[in-house]
Amino acid sequence: MLVPGKPANEAARIDALHGLNLDSAPEERFDRLTRLAKRLFNVPIALVTLVDKDRQWFKSCVGLDVSETSRDVSFCGHAILQNELMLVPDALEDVRFHDNPLVTGAPNIRFYAGYPLTVPDGNKMGTLCLIDTKPRHLDDEERALLRDLAEMAEQELMAVQMASMDELTLLSNRRGFKQLAQHALDACARLNRPATLLFFDLNDFKQINDLYGHAEGDSALKTFADVLRIAFRESDVVGRLGGDEFVALLTGSSHVETTRIMARLKEILEERNATLHRGYAIRFSVGQIEYDPTRHETVDRLLADADGAMYAHKQALKGC
Repeated sequence: MLVPGKPANEAARIDALHGLNLDSAPEERFDRLTRLAKRLFNVPIALVTLVDKDRQWFKSCVGLDVSETSRDVSFCGHAILQNELMLVPDALEDVRFHDNPLVTGAPNIRFYAGYPLTVPDGNKMGTLCLIDTKPRHLDDEERALLRDLAEMAEQELMAVQMASMDELTLLSNRRGFKQLAQHALDACARLNRPATLLFFDLNDFKQINDLYGHAEGDSALKTFADVLRIAFRESDVVGRLGGDEFVALLTGSSHVETTRIMARLKEILEERNATLHRGYAIRFSVGQIEYDPTRHETVDRLLADADGAMYAHKQALKGC
């Protein structure tokens, strides 16, 4: 058996998957697609799978009585490494799968066809796949039909993603950030690892809108979001809460590393300010709070403390 590899952007892909917050009860929007696929292709099993760090789980499943499997034995772990259909006419004849426990035992997979499901940022979340207990092939028309069904599944994923994404900056919005941050904090609590929340507020942002117009204000927000995206690591959770308020949650970072990242952020922002020549400079106040599991039971509590620290920093700057 060949264990599936992992995409080069695995950390960002997992963050994007968790941001969708789909590890929940079945939803009709996905169930109707798997029911349709099962009927159209006359297969016993049709799935919408999502490939997580160590497992694949089924957002929709017809024909199986399990809700997830290990990623190591998953066919879909291989499928997300491709851009097009992954077709396995007979798993017993495929070196990757001939001794896979899902082939040698229940559900006795012989045929597999899976299209990777890609969201707008390019991450492949999982697949829409067909499974049969006997070998078979797909002709060109059937392949096109499966691709069409996969595109419908991608549209549903896109709708979920847009509900948790800030449309202007393409960062997580408040809802999306809180979902991702809670996952990260839960992991830090279990593993006894540190976390730091940085709460940013742009200084004199109202003046940019008043003097240069709201279009220029939007441009300033997108510029700052881009700076955050470059300065922080893929494993950090970055979002726009609304208005000119941004946040970043760093996990597993020492004080020295946080200081280094902040220095890099300021350096990148100064470079942008110097090259944009827009008549103003983007400046910010920031509140920094270390995660304390005994105090910060929720993301909201951590956000409130960081907001208070940011406000104190802003007042200190005004005093200067």
